[in-house]
Amino acid sequence: MTARDTLTTEPPEGGSPPQRQSAAGRVVAALRNTWRGLTSMRTALVLLFLLAFAAIPGALLPQRSLNEGKVNEYIANRPTLGPLLDKLELFDVFSSFWFTAIYALLFISLIGCILPRCIEYAKALRAQPVAAPRNLGRLPHHHVDTVDEDPDAVAARVRKQLRGWRVVQRTAGARAKHPDEITLSAEKGFLREAGNLVFHLSLVALLASIAIGKLYSYEGNVIIVANDGPGICTTSPAIFDSFIAGNQRDGTGMNPLCVKVKDFSADYLDNGQAEMFTSNISYQSGDDIASNTWRDTQIKVNHPLRVGGDRVYLQGHGYAPTFTVTFPNGETRTETLQWQPEEATTFLSSGAMRFDPPGGMYPDDEERRRNQIAIEGLLAPTATFHGNLLSSGFPALTDPAVAIDVYKGDTGLDTGLPQSLFSLNKELINQGRLVKQDRVNLYPGESVTLADGTQVRFDGAVDFVNLQVSHDPAQQWVLVSALTMMAGLLLSLVVKRRRVWVRIHPATDPADKRRTVVELGGLARTDQAGWGDEFDRLRTRLLGDHA
Repeated sequence: MTARDTLTTEPPEGGSPPQRQSAAGRVVAALRNTWRGLTSMRTALVLLFLLAFAAIPGALLPQRSLNEGKVNEYIANRPTLGPLLDKLELFDVFSSFWFTAIYALLFISLIGCILPRCIEYAKALRAQPVAAPRNLGRLPHHHVDTVDEDPDAVAARVRKQLRGWRVVQRTAGARAKHPDEITLSAEKGFLREAGNLVFHLSLVALLASIAIGKLYSYEGNVIIVANDGPGICTTSPAIFDSFIAGNQRDGTGMNPLCVKVKDFSADYLDNGQAEMFTSNISYQSGDDIASNTWRDTQIKVNHPLRVGGDRVYLQGHGYAPTFTVTFPNGETRTETLQWQPEEATTFLSSGAMRFDPPGGMYPDDEERRRNQIAIEGLLAPTATFHGNLLSSGFPALTDPAVAIDVYKGDTGLDTGLPQSLFSLNKELINQGRLVKQDRVNLYPGESVTLADGTQVRFDGAVDFVNLQVSHDPAQQWVLVSALTMMAGLLLSLVVKRRRVWVRIHPATDPADKRRTVVELGGLARTDQAGWGDEFDRLRTRLLGDHA
């Protein structure tokens, strides 16, 4: 016999030869196996871990949706690594294709895993408890005793003691050990699986609510000067300093809301650490806008204003200095603008301002641009000086002072190009189009006079607040899903699944014809410490003093 002959198998006599599976059958089998693997609980746990792992770059790297400037700066500082990370969408983690793919696969896996379990649980609720095993002595918990009652009385008493259990009473069957025996099958703890299913269904609802909220939500941040300064109305994204909208939002259709900041106060510890921020505001919403009715309220950190489906959060604060520029012809320009805090503990802030001369003061635009005034420097809410070097000793606005450089020339206001709110364009300075005139330290009310007679006066500083207007239509569903998920988890941890069988039959010993044998067997579906003691207590309650 050759090697080829040894590989040939003859079909059994009277049987049909084996048939090869068709290409379509192999494809269907592959899809079926893939679906079974995807909808397994192990796969769901792996995807959940991958989702948490994939979110790590979103916490470690700057995200374009939050601060595009920091992303551009990060890429510019790392010319090799930065573009590679950008191609991998690590600066847009939560909107990347791979994060969305993990999210979608987790949804499919959870749903495909939970639905069959719900069907099986529904069938289990309708099914009767399993009949008593033939040999109860093989169960983890077993006890045999005799009582001075007839079998029917014992069965009635035991069934009464098993109130709260699902109990089925059966008479002797074909496989019974004793022809006159009565068996009781009792189960409890079905809520354990219900809690487990509620937990997983709530998890799916939570993920869905978060996804829907991201699609239809919007969030805008805006800085408003306190002390009844001009407020804002949420009619357009243009009024916000930064605005993030969901994929199904185009910036229109926002809830109308107007806000004015009346005042701001901060509580500090002795070391300068902020303890609480509080702001009194006035707002209009809905019909109040048509009737021009303003309502007063107070907001604090983690205590937002909730109105019309929107939430207005108090995010932070800082200081906005006020400067007045008096030009040689006597006309003045006054401006109050927020400066950026550089130190979180002392609120030493930096910023810049630009002043355009009054119209008609110079014969042409070219000369007017050459006489623009710019200020750049530092603001200390509680000034301390080391020589001429200004610093801040405390974050509260108790003794403000500024250290500024005053420039004259083309500030770039007419170029139409975007400029930093907190610093001047260094290229204009390097090109000589913006020339430094003086460097001074000023307290409120003090001023400096330039060579052409222009006077720059520091008038003081006021608070500004950073408000966040947030709209998330699925926020309530997120809360309900989270609470339901915790309730289901608690239920699945507290409830224990138990099974008990009771076999009752007359004593076979002729000396004990008037006595009844009671045999108990217990089984825990999910065995835990303490079931043995529980079984002993159950045995005592069922048999009592009759044993």
